Amino acid sequence: MDLLEYQGKQLFAKHGLRVSSGRAVTTVEDAVAAAGEVGYPVVVKAQVLIGGRGKAGGVKLAGNEAEAREHAQNILGLDISGHIVRTLWIEHASDIATEYYASVLLDRAEKLPLVIFSVEGGVEIEQVARENPQKLIRRHVDAFKGLSKREAVEIATEGGADEDVVEGVAEALVALYEVWSEEDATLAEINPLIVTPEREVKALDAKVTLDANALYRHPENQALSDAENEDPIERRAREEGVQYVALDGDIGILGNGAGLVMSTLDVVAQAGGAPANFLDAGGGSDAEKIKQAVELILANDAVKAVLFNIFGGITRCDEVARGLIAAFGDIKPTVPFVVRLDGTNDVEGRRLLQEADLPGVHAAATMNEAAEMVVALAAGNSVGAQS
Repeated sequence: MDLLEYQGKQLFAKHGLRVSSGRAVTTVEDAVAAAGEVGYPVVVKAQVLIGGRGKAGGVKLAGNEAEAREHAQNILGLDISGHIVRTLWIEHASDIATEYYASVLLDRAEKLPLVIFSVEGGVEIEQVARENPQKLIRRHVDAFKGLSKREAVEIATEGGADEDVVEGVAEALVALYEVWSEEDATLAEINPLIVTPEREVKALDAKVTLDANALYRHPENQALSDAENEDPIERRAREEGVQYVALDGDIGILGNGAGLVMSTLDVVAQAGGAPANFLDAGGGSDAEKIKQAVELILANDAVKAVLFNIFGGITRCDEVARGLIAAFGDIKPTVPFVVRLDGTNDVEGRRLLQEADLPGVHAAATMNEAAEMVVALAAGNSVGAQS
């Protein structure tokens, strides 16, 4: 679950990271009042889950009430790459002497937490890696011990932090690691981590992604999300307990098990198609859950064809077939489906679909065949005989 900047900063402050004073607001009048409270000059920042806010006009400096009002009026409602600004963060402006970069994430290849630090802050980390790789320090951390102050000092020193702020940078790194670890984050990033003329080290921005599967351990974090800008189908899926992620394509995907769904996405892409979603029906899905999944997939108007790729284990293929039959009875889909059933009760499942003779439903024997068929159907081409 991605957090807005101000929500990330609230977590930072909770763990001892220095941040500027500010207020989150949703109206122009509240923005003006907040600016007066935190003190001019202020920065008026759009709160959306996407980068490039500054270039899009979503970050403005205001030196007085008139400017604060003007910027708030212009930024609220602004469309930034499809994200509508409904919340502003009004923050006291900071003087900047130096900009650094810091982040903590999981290195899945090494199965270890990874701390990254660079004195080249304020730009995308990919650009730093490409243009100045020698200024990018990467250090793995023992997950059982955590990041010690001594290790943090070594990272800051090796990275080239100014000598008089090494201690401050180290403290920020330790606090950032604490956010990542104790809040069950998958990413905790500061870009830029600034040094003020008074040599104070502060987080000027915050990018935090929490592990949604660990939210049960953090009830206080469960309400942290950009619900107003969230994809409505993703929100509905979460409320219904379904693992669904919206993508940009036109081929709806359903599978049982995250690994199988990921493989299906890859195979469809290799066949020249563009998946419209990731949907994991999970193990043991019954007919009702399959019907529910079909409704979620077809709620996306961009979907031109749907692929069911089921490998029955706990999930029974006959239950999947019954769910699809029930969905056709209630929803009456107008887009073609390709169904590949293999595993537990697959013969029975295929028999049920054949007897139901659902319009636009095609059977496939293998994953590759299913991918090629659904890509052709999404393109408006005909394929072999229906189930």
